[in-house]
Amino acid sequence: MARSPFREDQQFANADSFALAFDEAWAAHQRRHPDHGLTAADKLERMLEELTDHPFVVEDPAMARQVAEFRVRLLGL
Repeated sequence: MARSPFREDQQFANADSFALAFDEAWAAHQRRHPDHGLTAADKLERMLEELTDHPFVVEDPAMARQVAEFRVRLLGL
């Protein structure tokens, strides 16, 4: 498995940093579990759970959810 280009100490409390982490978590889950059977909404919840320690989620969980929902729509995930 390829290592992430983003280190945990490079996460910032902003939407861009969160979007990168969210996209990475989504793709990693897809690689690990290609036949996961989750709806997009369920997978979104799982990704938010995985990212609960991200500084942006800690600082503004409601906005992090909006960013995650936007990423799903934008990327057609």
